[in-house]
Amino acid sequence: MASFLDSVPVSAIIKIRDLMHTVKDPFRLDQGDVSFDAPATVKAAMARAITENKTHYLPTTGVPRLRELLTDKMRRENGIPIGSAEEVVPTNGGTHGIWALMHALFEPGDEVIVSDPEWPATMAIAIAAKATPVAVPLYEKLGWRWDLDELERAITPRTKAIYVNSPNNPTGGVMTRGDLVRIAAIARERDLWVLSDEAYEHILYEGEHISIASIPGMYERTIPIYTFSKSYAMTGLRLGYFAVQDSTIRARAIKVIAYTTNNVNSVVQYGGIGALEGSQDCVREYREELKARRDLFFAGLHDAAHGILSGVPPVGAFYAFVKINPAWASSTGTTTPSLSWAMAEHLIRNARIGCVPGVDFGPSGEGYLRLAFGRERSELQGALASMKQALAIRVH
Repeated sequence: MASFLDSVPVSAIIKIRDLMHTVKDPFRLDQGDVSFDAPATVKAAMARAITENKTHYLPTTGVPRLRELLTDKMRRENGIPIGSAEEVVPTNGGTHGIWALMHALFEPGDEVIVSDPEWPATMAIAIAAKATPVAVPLYEKLGWRWDLDELERAITPRTKAIYVNSPNNPTGGVMTRGDLVRIAAIARERDLWVLSDEAYEHILYEGEHISIASIPGMYERTIPIYTFSKSYAMTGLRLGYFAVQDSTIRARAIKVIAYTTNNVNSVVQYGGIGALEGSQDCVREYREELKARRDLFFAGLHDAAHGILSGVPPVGAFYAFVKINPAWASSTGTTTPSLSWAMAEHLIRNARIGCVPGVDFGPSGEGYLRLAFGRERSELQGALASMKQALAIRVH
């Protein structure tokens, strides 16, 4: 049985993260992380929890106060008609939530519609849950959104769910309200579940974030998934949550959590309470600074990349998903079958810049590169200067 896990892919993000630890003075644009520290409200709440010895077993379903706050947040901010706090479950980060839900929802042979490009863990977890991810391309010309007619044609009798990730990792594409209304109609007509990954809900530079679960009649078939990682710079602390109206699916997911981690880290849950009870100014301040870093990075990219890398600033998230000029390969004598990997290896080796080949996010990502601009401005400027030098030399 264990050999089945051999078929579950390992993301290049993990491989490159390990590789970057061997690079001297690296520019860490490979990680989906920011350079901000968690807000003082989080750290103070966690310190208080330790002092008060809140370090023992907790209910698998989480600290009641945290669940109450999360329920209020999703009702107020996301417009989701949650009935009670019993429907809300904290997890050890968003990834753990996706793992629990896919194992609770899918039967062997089920299909799930996913974006292409998409965060690699999505497909890996679906495969681990014995489901088959069916990739539907996102199109750069559409602002990295689906052609919804194409999405509907990809649905088969085996399709169980549509996985929506907006804002999207790695492209920063954002679904419009019209997109979500159409997806909702498809889900109702075809009797499908919607898994709504909203990890980047607060990192939106234009317009407002819309949860598909807020569309009338959709919460009963939608499972919204969130994380504290991006909104509160808590990536290493691992705290996420989801809401499920269906009691059977929720009970299954709670069982998965119980038999993987028993409960979410007690101290971190109190940190989450601190984040939600405290001032939300940090969320706005992080977003404003990320917008400034986005603009700085793209303003310098044209000069630094010599026309080899190009792209437009994303509407959401904090990634530059840039296109690689195929002429770079021929001009440098590069013969590798993957242009994405060739460029990533070149920048890591010759510029000390951590980055992820676009093909790691799916076939439609080939020919692209993901760079995270959530780092300090000085690090971004250093990376651009190093890129300028590295892309001016020949590959050997």
